[in-house]
Order: sequence, then C-alpha cells, then structure tokens
Amino acid sequence: MTKSQKIGLVSLGCPKALVDSERIITTLRAQGYAFSPNYHGADAVIVNTCGFIDSAKAESLEAIGEAIKENGKVIVTGCLGVEADLIRKTHPSVLAISGPHQYEEVVKAVHEAAPPIANPYVDLMPEQGLKLTPRHYSYLKISEGCNNRCSFCIIPDIRGDLVSRPIASVLYEAERLVKAGTKELLVISQDTSAYGVDIKYKKSKFHGQEIEARFLSLSEHLGALGAWVRLHYVYPYPHVDTVIPLMAEGKILPYLDIPFQHASTKVLKAMRRPANQDKTLDRILKWRKICPDLAIRSTFIVGFPGESESDFEMLLNFVEEAGIDRAGCFEYEPVTGAQSNELEGQIPAELKKERYERLMEKAQQVSTSRLKSRIGRTIQVLVDEVDIEAKQTLARSKWDAPDVDGVVVINETDNLKQGDFVQVKITDSDEYDLYAELIE
Repeated sequence: MTKSQKIGLVSLGCPKALVDSERIITTLRAQGYAFSPNYHGADAVIVNTCGFIDSAKAESLEAIGEAIKENGKVIVTGCLGVEADLIRKTHPSVLAISGPHQYEEVVKAVHEAAPPIANPYVDLMPEQGLKLTPRHYSYLKISEGCNNRCSFCIIPDIRGDLVSRPIASVLYEAERLVKAGTKELLVISQDTSAYGVDIKYKKSKFHGQEIEARFLSLSEHLGALGAWVRLHYVYPYPHVDTVIPLMAEGKILPYLDIPFQHASTKVLKAMRRPANQDKTLDRILKWRKICPDLAIRSTFIVGFPGESESDFEMLLNFVEEAGIDRAGCFEYEPVTGAQSNELEGQIPAELKKERYERLMEKAQQVSTSRLKSRIGRTIQVLVDEVDIEAKQTLARSKWDAPDVDGVVVINETDNLKQGDFVQVKITDSDEYDLYAELIE
C-alpha cells in the first residue's frame, strides 16, 4: 500500500488562527497527506504562529526552535510570518515563511518539503473539511482583517483591512458543519459586528434567497440552522442592539464577547477606542432588560500609558455596574510597531501587576455573584467531556464558551456522551463554575 507523506502541525494563538490551521490541513488532506501527532513521525512540520504582542512572538519563536530541534524540516506561517527577518535571524534553517491566511504559500512549501504521493484509496475528504476542535462545536470565521486602528494593536498591519466573506459562503459552510454533527457555531473574526461594511452589505444567494451581508441577517439565518450560535469579538456599534431580541427569543445564544478594553474616556481615547462608556453602560442595562439571561464576556487592559488611579477605579466600577459575567485581563505590554509605544506616562511593572490582581479580584466577585443567582434553575447544557473514572461530566451552559469560560459539573456519567444536549438543575456554584444534577 502506498505510504502517505505525514505532516506535523503546531497551531498557536487565537481561534482565528485555529481556523487558518483547519483550512491548511483540509487542503493537505485532500491532496493525500496524513498527519503526525508528534515531531518524529512527520516528514515536515508547520508552525502557525501568533505575533500580536511581544510575549506571543517569543512563544512562537520558541515553538519554531523546538520543531527545528525535534524534526528539522519546519515551515512557518501565521501572524509572526510578517516579520520574516526576525524569524530568519533567530532560526535561519526554516524552509519557508508566510503570513496569516496565505494558505497557498503554505501548501506550496509543503509540496517542496514533502512532495505529495497520490493514493486513490485514501485521498478522501469529508464535505465539511477537517477540524481541530471536537466534533460538536466549530469556529466559523466570517471575515479577515480589521478597519480599526487601535493604538496598542498591529493586527491591521499583520492581517490587513476588513475583508468580509459573502454571506452565502458563510451560511453554506455553517449548514455543512451542522449536518456533519456540529451542535455549536462560534462566530469569530477580528471585528464581528463590522461584518459586511467593506462589501457594502452585498447580497448573495443562499438556497435561492438573496440575503444582505449584515450582522443582523447573518445572526438571523445562523439562528435558523438548529445549532447554538455564539457571537465572539463583537465591537459595540449601535446596531448590535438589534441582535438582543434574537437572544431573548432563543434564536441565538444570550452571549456577547465584547472586548471593551477599558472604561475611562481618557484611556479609551488614548487607545483610539469608542470613548463614551457612559452610553455603553446604559446600553448594557437596556440589553439586560430585553434579555435578562444575557452573559457578557470581555477583556480589559490595565496599566495602559497614562492610566491614573481614578481611571482604574472607573474600570473597576464598570465591571461591577455592567455585571461583566466573564472577564479576561492583560497587563499592558508594548508591541513592536504599535503607536502606543510613543505615549507618555508608561506605568511601572509593579503597579500594572497590582492593578491586574485588583481587577481580577473584582471580576471574580462579580462572576461569583452572577453564578450564584442561577442556583435552582433548570437549563440545557452541552456535554464536552465524560470522565468515567472520576464519575464526572463536564458540560457548558449557554453562558459559557469553550476554553475561555467556566463549565457545568455533573456528578454523573451514565448514558452521557460528548456532544449531548441534556437538561440539568443547577445545585451550586463557585467563582467560575456551576454544579448541577441531571434531570431524568
């Protein structure tokens, strides 16, 4: 039997990079390649890098070095790929370097490093492509790039301006994923609520129906596919208000991942973010009136240049008043090429660390309170993992995204399997997780 060439893959960074990795391996699998779970069994290794902040760059360079040491034939792609000189200087033996979503260049480099071997018996591809996530949930990337010019961010320099996919293309992909067993669609991009702006909301045909490429119409049609739909990286433009009724009606999940970054008008202006946080708080309170079950996840940056104690106190108050269910926090870190590097008022490392700890303490208090209020409720959850030995099942509620949020712990495993939807009654909670019993 003909032996297939085997490729190793190291995928770093955010879910958007993960989708890039999935597209690469789908293309390679269609061309007859197999994949190795370790370095030593691979004929070549692809490292899909992250280059957002300097610590991520360091992690990517370390991963490249490890792949070179363990395998030797290494192809680099992803966000750090735009800094080819840095990669070559650190690791001169890499075979090829390409930037984000340059799939053709990656495949070309693989062909040169490990030429494909045709085999009609194994060159088969599932219609939905290959995935790096469990079968029951999938990331759905709706666009590339970003039109915003935040002072701390170099993503537009790396991934370019916003390029939205035609809505029919997105919907047909989502439909294929659901038919293949996906129970949850996680909608991602750099700026999800800007979807369609660059193509002037151009219509395309989905099952014969002309549909505009708008954030609302996308949400409506995804919500009709019969899977959970979770919205990530939603910039709080005014038209985001229009999807809240869909959440209240149960058509999409009552969940918004909004990277607010801060709450002080002064700091937001320095970040080049929308600066009227008072109106944002009013909108959140209105959203919660329309959809009381709404969960909001956000990320914040502490220690941004010029951040005063009063600015930081505003942030603490915002987290509490807005009831931010899930909060991630980063200490400000200079990024090579970012305009914020030139700002005055750089914050000492010790103070950044102190503010980080205070914010996470506040976020934990808010999370604890909001989760406690759900005790006694009966809800639907999606099973992620069944641990027979521990006699425990880990699931997620409509308020929890995979990997970044909490879980629902069920002390039962009988007749449960990954990807099941089940009804449970919430019996307890802690800072981040819910505990529940199965409803027969």
